[in-house]
Amino acid sequence: MLNVEEALQKILERVGPLETERVDLLASLGRALAEPIVSGREIPPWPNSSMDGYALRAADVRAGETRMPVVGRITAGVMPSRTLGAGETMRIFTGAPLPEGADAVVPQEDVRVDDGHVVLRGPIPAGAFVRPRGEDVRPGDRVLDAGAALGPAEIGLLAALGHGRPLVHRRPRVAILSTGDELAELGSEPGPGQIPNSNSYSLFAQALEAGAEPVILGIAADRLETIEERLTWGLGADVLLSSAGVSVGEADLVKDALTRLGAELHLWQVSMRPGKPITFGTLGRTLVFGLPGNPVSAMVTFELFVRPALRRLAGHAALMRPRLRARALARIANPGARRGYLRATLVDDGSGYGVRLTGDQGSGILRSMVLADGLAIVPPDTTLEAGQEVDVIVLRSPVKEPTP
Repeated sequence: MLNVEEALQKILERVGPLETERVDLLASLGRALAEPIVSGREIPPWPNSSMDGYALRAADVRAGETRMPVVGRITAGVMPSRTLGAGETMRIFTGAPLPEGADAVVPQEDVRVDDGHVVLRGPIPAGAFVRPRGEDVRPGDRVLDAGAALGPAEIGLLAALGHGRPLVHRRPRVAILSTGDELAELGSEPGPGQIPNSNSYSLFAQALEAGAEPVILGIAADRLETIEERLTWGLGADVLLSSAGVSVGEADLVKDALTRLGAELHLWQVSMRPGKPITFGTLGRTLVFGLPGNPVSAMVTFELFVRPALRRLAGHAALMRPRLRARALARIANPGARRGYLRATLVDDGSGYGVRLTGDQGSGILRSMVLADGLAIVPPDTTLEAGQEVDVIVLRSPVKEPTP
């Protein structure tokens, strides 16, 4: 049986970035750049003031009080009309270009205004409260690499550099199927022996959060022909994702349906807890994942295997969630022969991270995922005592412990 790293390698070696497209800048949030961005501009294009105050020559300010005439006024968006002469000052506002001859700004709260003059209380250094030309970006600077994820700051920088339609990779399309006679669809009351279909919705949300464009194919009953028919509906997608029906029971028919459709299966079962039964294959250009049916198992296997594949399809350089090292705040037990990916909460106490389990680790306890900040990775047959350290895959930002 493969371990998680071996299984992930088998998946990722069959995944490459999707084709590229140009999109409007405001539609590029979360997308991955398909080309590096090299600046053709200086930002800022001229020295400017970082404060409301007075522009001057630092060498003109003496020890003790210095009285200087105000000979002009410069607002943001207007270039100065004249050069600043020796012994002069100009009123200037935040973001306004510095006049030629000036090399410093004194904030307005640090001077006294008196009959068209300002009175300074003492020397200031050259460069004070001045943003130099090209302080942020210079022509030729490589400011973003291919594969970079576009967040709000990156989008702002692209706008500043004049890139209104960045080249990005297409979002992967994901088709999601749930299987099982026992499933009742959202909006209907579960009958005797039925349970609500939650997997379609949690997997849809996970795919959407990973940057994909998901669609739900509905529920397929536990009949080979029905499962095969529903799977064919998703063959136009980049990724076909099913949950349940991949174990070894008589009703576990997803593998057979995929085989009948011509899929080449590359792995089945991974040594992990939860989520041992998982299938990955290829069917033409479509990647096919068969995830376990238990809600937590489906979500955890999505995190470990499907999400990195979606990130690579979308062209991202960073595929994996961040990890950190945390000390156990209470005993963490992982009995059995499989590595545990246990739902846990993280606490940042200012000196490091602490971790504790969310409670019962049953693969059907969906609230354990609601409470989880991360997945603690615990070796087989291992019990960690309080104070011992463990690696944690971070699913969301840890909570900072309140100061007493």
